[in-house]
Amino acid sequence: MEYKEFLETKKKSFIESGFDISEDDLNPKLKDFQKYCIKIALKKGRFALFEDCGLGKTFQQLEWAKQVNSKTNKPVLILAPLAVVAQTIKEGAKFGINIELLNTNIDNPIGSLTGIYISNYDQLKNIDTSVFSGVVLDESSILKGRDGKLSSLIISTFKNTPYKLACTATPSPNDHMELGQHSEFLGAMSYLEMLAMFFVHDGG
Repeated sequence: MEYKEFLETKKKSFIESGFDISEDDLNPKLKDFQKYCIKIALKKGRFALFEDCGLGKTFQQLEWAKQVNSKTNKPVLILAPLAVVAQTIKEGAKFGINIELLNTNIDNPIGSLTGIYISNYDQLKNIDTSVFSGVVLDESSILKGRDGKLSSLIISTFKNTPYKLACTATPSPNDHMELGQHSEFLGAMSYLEMLAMFFVHDGG
């Protein structure tokens, strides 16, 4: 391999995705600000909802997943903490959105999955993620551990997934690590690039 070819393999390129949708085509039970957020998230393709508790992130992420599934005709995966999985399935039923628990104990051949599926983060290593057109990270603050195996696995596993949504209430303007990890997950820029561009190194 020539050196220039080697350098080309190291280049990071932003994957263009996203599509326009009318707010009238979204679930009528959504509040106006929620419809607006979903519309922007779908248009960008890769997006983060940093919303405070009580603003309906679960309903928004479910509607986002439904629209991506409908647009791509491919399954969408929601990853959530174990304690939240059953609650999310119930929320989906309340709003007319069918969410299935992904059974990682059986071999699902490519093409057999069609809808919206949910699993807990600990099962990620057992999932063939290549079949999914979109992924939702519920409680995406799990990315905060920059040196953690799980956060690294999440970022690398979904590197080429066209549609991504990260949902959390925790990032603060001064939490460099959490913001940087989200930036890297969404494919905007790496953690180190974000630090170099937006933050002053204080020698610490």
